[in-house]
Amino acid sequence: MQRKRTLKSTSPLNVAPNDRCKARPRLKERPLLTFVDAVKVMALFKVIANDTRIRLLHHLVRNGEATVSDLGRAVAMKPQAVSNQLQRLTDTRMLASRREGNNVYYRVVNGCVAPLLDLALCLMEDECAADSSRCS
Repeated sequence: MQRKRTLKSTSPLNVAPNDRCKARPRLKERPLLTFVDAVKVMALFKVIANDTRIRLLHHLVRNGEATVSDLGRAVAMKPQAVSNQLQRLTDTRMLASRREGNNVYYRVVNGCVAPLLDLALCLMEDECAADSSRCS
């Protein structure tokens, strides 16, 4: 008999993103990034700078968790290709997985992912509002 596991109520998805970030100093209060820190940020953005990974993150933020097959259907890709993309996101500790029988469920575990995607959309929409001829 297999026991069904559920997400704990303390999951980052159940915590307001700003609550998790309040413990960190504000950007203006931080010292200038070192070269090493800047390179780490650049490497992180390189991982995120992929249309498939962005779509996978968005799907997971919207749905809480999903299997590789579910994600493949959502982005019209084969499960193996999706799995490769998920591994890159898991390596950055944005995602975590759990196994239930033959299925592996992925979920966002970093509370900064949703606000980052939201901010990116905000920046894009503000750009369109400023110059509507560029975003038609």
